[in-house]
Amino acid sequence: MNNPALQPVRSPLVASGGHLPVMEAFATLQGEGVYSGQAAYFIRLAGCDVGCTWCDVKESWDGTRHPVRSVEEIVAEAARQPARIAVVTGGEPLLYQLGPLTAALRRAGFRTHLETSGSSPLSGEWHHICFSPKKFKAPVEGFHQLADELKVVVFNKHDLQWAEGHAEKTRPQCALYLQPEWERRDAMLPVVVDYCKAHPRWRISLQAHKYMNIP
Repeated sequence: MNNPALQPVRSPLVASGGHLPVMEAFATLQGEGVYSGQAAYFIRLAGCDVGCTWCDVKESWDGTRHPVRSVEEIVAEAARQPARIAVVTGGEPLLYQLGPLTAALRRAGFRTHLETSGSSPLSGEWHHICFSPKKFKAPVEGFHQLADELKVVVFNKHDLQWAEGHAEKTRPQCALYLQPEWERRDAMLPVVVDYCKAHPRWRISLQAHKYMNIP
């Protein structure tokens, strides 16, 4: 990693998956993709090795700046909220071993959802995987076949053909989404609308939580 801000946490505690660096955890509504509008509990892990220039949570990149918490503590806090969808996101969550976290969440009655760039191998047991590949670091070989949802952020119109290349590698049942990059939404939303009208296997994902002004 050339960018010094892109730092996962490396320690024996974290390596086992029993402890994880957490930037934030909060109850909200899922704002994007297949489960948009549904109550969910987000667990945002800290540390990233991708570094998208338009990332809206750059403070998550350096995992060493955030507290390391036990899986038991993370899940106990989640269980105090009524939602039973737990969305594990980042940063890039697959920098860490997520088996202990998903096992504990499932025991507590949660559906486990993952949001990832696929730049590291899969760990954990998931009910739903949202795969959002990035140009800044390629996904690991075969990750497309694991995705339940492909979400491509559209920064410019050239991203549409790039999205098609990724869609070709997914399973037939994978839901395909194009999402206008937030800061470019006024320019890109009409482009994405026209593309989805002409290519109806694609759907539009809007960052509805930002329109609603919620986390």
